[in-house]
Amino acid sequence: MKKAEEKRRALRDRIASGRMLTVPGAHDPLSAKQVEAAGFEAVYVGSYATAAARLGQPDVGIVTLNDMLDHAAAVADAVDIPLLADAENGWNGAVNVWRTIRGFEKAGVSGIHLEDHAFGKHTDLPPKVATLDEALAKLRAACEARTDPNFLIVARTDVIYLFKDVEEGIRRMNAFAEAGADLVMPSGISTKMLAEIRPRLSAKVMITNKPGASTLDEEAAGADIVLYYGFTLQAAYSAVRDALAAFRQSGSADGIESVRGSVEEFEHFIGYPDFVRRARAAAATAAE
Repeated sequence: MKKAEEKRRALRDRIASGRMLTVPGAHDPLSAKQVEAAGFEAVYVGSYATAAARLGQPDVGIVTLNDMLDHAAAVADAVDIPLLADAENGWNGAVNVWRTIRGFEKAGVSGIHLEDHAFGKHTDLPPKVATLDEALAKLRAACEARTDPNFLIVARTDVIYLFKDVEEGIRRMNAFAEAGADLVMPSGISTKMLAEIRPRLSAKVMITNKPGASTLDEEAAGADIVLYYGFTLQAAYSAVRDALAAFRQSGSADGIESVRGSVEEFEHFIGYPDFVRRARAAAATAAE
């Protein structure tokens, strides 16, 4: 398994190449291994998938720092590709952000995004965002806290998405870049909006995919990294729902190809043959 430092260096080099990086979101270590096996060069785990997969809850601010660190550590340990993770708003004030960054570094994560959203995410409740000064204080603390210079820090703003305030969003992102962010992230914007504001941004840009946009559209609009944050979670939810409905209706699992037809493939993928090989080698050594 590659060391965290190797993964971080690889990710930074990949971003520096100038080619857009497409990053599917995983919801657990198994789905992260599937992302890697499919040939993607990095994987993402966010609070949206963590809240659902780990807690069975919506992503409304209930995921704690320890929830996120434990989940991210398990995902990072399962794959050789770099992992980007969601650091929410850093958990607590600027003075405590150092613990957040050190925790993600120890978890083997290759980079995080840090947001200015304070309350109301994924709901229609009145949203709150940090002031620019508050957001900058956290960002500077985050940059100072990292021990590995290749650990990526992405500064996210939600003001365009929440308040339709494009000018404030641009102002914040350029201030974030000046304060040391490796990339900036305008959340929830379309590729059309990205294409319009990209020439005015002074840093590389990470966005999340929106329905209707392909990777070609996103690259043409000027994205450097695109997160498909709910990809494996939503795929798994739909597949399990449909398989269970078919089982409930038929009373037999044998006719469900996605269940019965993948057992051998799954057990090989998850590593049973590797375990057998190690066990036999250990037995042979013990017999000598």
